[in-house]
Amino acid sequence: MPIQPETRHRREAHEFLRQGGETFQTTRLEDALAWARKYSMFMYPFVTACCGMEFMSVAGPRYDLDRFGCALPRFSPRQADLLWVVGTISHRQAPILKKVYDQMTEPKWVIAFGACTTSGGPYNNYSTVQGIDTIIPVDLYIPGCPPRPEAVLDGLMKLQDRVQLERVPADGRHREIADLELAQPEKPVA
Repeated sequence: MPIQPETRHRREAHEFLRQGGETFQTTRLEDALAWARKYSMFMYPFVTACCGMEFMSVAGPRYDLDRFGCALPRFSPRQADLLWVVGTISHRQAPILKKVYDQMTEPKWVIAFGACTTSGGPYNNYSTVQGIDTIIPVDLYIPGCPPRPEAVLDGLMKLQDRVQLERVPADGRHREIADLELAQPEKPVA
């Protein structure tokens, strides 16, 4: 008995989708999910130094992160998908930062806020991490000492545009993450 054309067409369509093909419905659904992900970021503020005051002003009523869908901070990394690293990171804090990043949900994004976070700032010494990208992958750098609130909002909007355009694979991981070795500071010899 020959296979009905409708049945064969359904099998071909099912096989096409099983192998990762896209249809109108799946691409529209992905666009809707990307739009929702763009405006519902749950941030985890990892604030360590003087840039924290500027971060608080951005989160306050004058600049209002709420209008960007980024208002409610989560103080549990398991509920957050946007990590704001604000301020100087020392080598003693590096394992804590890595642990927080590893506990966050996928997909996740990282913003390096300020000169100390992005490059060590004025602290070129043995105790300060010279850029957090040696510990965790960074999606957006906001330069400045401290950065102006307008620069922070501009950076957040750029990250939102990136989030809306990127496609998250079925396994949830939006990029390859290599296990980075933490730099061990040398102990002074007495």
